[in-house]
Order: sequence, then C-alpha cells, then structure tokens
Amino acid sequence: MSTETTSPVCSAKGCKAPATWVLAWNNPKLHAPERRKTWTACDDHREHLTGFLETRGFLRQTVPYAEWPADEPT
Repeated sequence: MSTETTSPVCSAKGCKAPATWVLAWNNPKLHAPERRKTWTACDDHREHLTGFLETRGFLRQTVPYAEWPADEPT
C-alpha cells in the first residue's frame, strides 16, 4: 500500500476537485467544545460549505489546507 501525500478532495457532494481549505466545526449539542470535525473544500465550494455550517452555528475555524497542522485529521 502506498501512503497518499496529495491533498484530499472537496467534501461537497459530487466534487472531485482537490481541497484547498479545511473547515473545522463541531455540533455543540453533540460534541465537547474542544472537539473539531473537519470538512475540506475547494475554492468553488468554500462559500457554500461555510454558509451551511455558519447557519447552524457549527463553524469554528477556516484554514488554508497548506496551513492545517499535519498531525490533525482532515
């Protein structure tokens, strides 16, 4: 098995574009405040995915993929 070194694909349904953003979020009704789940986004879908999370009060942080800590899961 080879280790994948490329960025993941966008989390938007049906999108196969490389992710350029990490959207860190959590649902405060389900997750501890420090827990972060992540979605990845391409430039075209960043605004849509951000809006989805912000509307629900879930978005905690948006970071360029290149700046996301390597030891954090995406």
